[in-house]
Amino acid sequence: VQIEEAYRIAEKHCLTPPTMEQPEYNMFNRSKLEKEYLDLFDKRGLGTTIWSPLASGLLTGKYKNGIPKDTRMNLSGYEFLRERLDSEVGRIMVDKTNQLQQLADTAGIPLVNMALGWCLKNNNVSTVILGASKPEQLRQNLKTLDYSDQLDDSLMQQIENIIST
Repeated sequence: VQIEEAYRIAEKHCLTPPTMEQPEYNMFNRSKLEKEYLDLFDKRGLGTTIWSPLASGLLTGKYKNGIPKDTRMNLSGYEFLRERLDSEVGRIMVDKTNQLQQLADTAGIPLVNMALGWCLKNNNVSTVILGASKPEQLRQNLKTLDYSDQLDDSLMQQIENIIST
């Protein structure tokens, strides 16, 4: 891991080592936080500020019936997001999002809050960057704390069953 090399260089030259990493982390992109950096959390006390907790909006459910005109995927410079959604991997993510939506409905939690709460349940997440582009999105995102008690071990396992298949 490159960050471990940064620690070695900092120690060798009496410099301040990294204290924070900013990886992408969400239900569909987990490897850095859950595999690659695990030793750094224990050995170095590394903190994380995660981005894209809603997988570029996919975990809001707004792409289940196609790509709405007023979304990021229709903006210039974001073609890569549209291409990913139109791929086989994208179709799998949409299918899993639909399953997660059903679980969220059953649990009585809006999907967006379940997805954000899932990120916050990881003890190695220090901070979550919210990518809200509208005030109502930010208000909804901030309601996640109201649902935190509902994200118990049983619900977390049900989420895991969906996203790990």
